[in-house]
Amino acid sequence: MKADQSLDCIGLYCPMPIIKTVDKFKQLKVGEILEVIADDKGIRADMPAWCEVTGHEFLSMEEDGGKIRVYVKKTH
Repeated sequence: MKADQSLDCIGLYCPMPIIKTVDKFKQLKVGEILEVIADDKGIRADMPAWCEVTGHEFLSMEEDGGKIRVYVKKTH
């Protein structure tokens, strides 16, 4: 998936990937897609839950070799 911006959260553990995502989202325009790259398995549950609470769109998740790539669209 093509993202407008990418956020490297490798080596960060809960709740830091979500906190960094919140900060990065402030810089995005509505409709832009953020790719979050993490190695904390907690992001598998945390990011979909964050999207549900905030109303942003959870698009997809890909895993390869310990890296988890999550794609989220800013909706408002």
